[in-house]
Amino acid sequence: MPILNRAAELQGEVSEWRRYLHENPEILYEVENTASFVEQKLKEFGVDEVVPGIGRTGVVGMIRGKGPGGRTIGLRADMDALPLTEITGKPWASKVPGKMHACGHDGHTSMLLGAAKYLAETRNFNGTVALIFQPAEEGGAGALAMVDDGMMERFGIDEVYGMHNMPGIPLGQFAIRKGGIMAAPDRFTITIKGRGGHAAQPHRTIDPIFIGSQLVGSLQAIAARNADPVRSVVISVTRFDAGTAYNIIPDQATLWGTVRTLSEENRDLAENRIRQIVEGIVSAHGAEAEIDYYRQCPVTFNHDLETDHAIGVATEVVGASNVDTNVDPTMAGEDFAFMLKRRPGAFIFIGNGDTAALHNPHYDFDDEAISYGISYWVRLAEQRLTE
Repeated sequence: MPILNRAAELQGEVSEWRRYLHENPEILYEVENTASFVEQKLKEFGVDEVVPGIGRTGVVGMIRGKGPGGRTIGLRADMDALPLTEITGKPWASKVPGKMHACGHDGHTSMLLGAAKYLAETRNFNGTVALIFQPAEEGGAGALAMVDDGMMERFGIDEVYGMHNMPGIPLGQFAIRKGGIMAAPDRFTITIKGRGGHAAQPHRTIDPIFIGSQLVGSLQAIAARNADPVRSVVISVTRFDAGTAYNIIPDQATLWGTVRTLSEENRDLAENRIRQIVEGIVSAHGAEAEIDYYRQCPVTFNHDLETDHAIGVATEVVGASNVDTNVDPTMAGEDFAFMLKRRPGAFIFIGNGDTAALHNPHYDFDDEAISYGISYWVRLAEQRLTE
């Protein structure tokens, strides 16, 4: 079955919703207007139950099918934008200074609303569909907040599915893989405490800049010499703060960085080796260091059976030649991983065509992807709830 006729009919209306949301971006948990818009639409569609305030500002809508059935599948979209100034020049560009939908969450929210309207009209399934609209995906752990708020238990969710647009994948195509599809994105700060002094007398100092420079290079040995070369690890020092003048060696320096891994084994390895390397180099120079290591969301891990279901549905919508079933994983993170830790499910990429990269001020979601996204959500709900 190709794109649903009703999904194609809805594309214009859903595009208008998407552009409204694009003009009015909100970040993290401060998505009150977006959540209110979602709540209003779900009620207009006749969704059976609409519950706001899950995970602070998330919204869950429940649609019950025509036939009997005790199973519930969750379909999730993220609602938040990014703290970025838009420079697309589009008529629907952000009206809020310093905020924009640079990751396509406006498109994700709108596609799931389109699917909600369709499913509420037809109800051609047994059981229940839980529509999950999540805040704070961009660094706020909104998925974890919804899970910790008891969402899975309260709404009886048995399986959960997510979708994200991907520039570079052509329109009308999907991409997915079993296992780790997106990385665990951890971060660290290392504060080196030395002894400052005159730059003309370095022997009287313990130079934290010199020590930090050694750390920047030495941390690369974790990926190069400690981790299995076929199992990806990325360690990047992205910021180095130190000093106030050209002739003063400062008392301390701070390194900032990120660690990306696709397995819990490598995640543990990276953290442990960072601590060991820092301790060894710093102590060798008579300095001290404080390490603040923060684990964010886990690896986004697709479950085998549910991934097969997602592949089957995507194939129905766009054909087997347009579904990459073993896409290379990306080292970016996605907090939908928290939901996949609690329930089996799968996360899929939908093509956004030849557009600017995500998190780029030139980015915009391509409205031509909407009918494909709606069709995928609808067919997934109907397929998973046919028995």
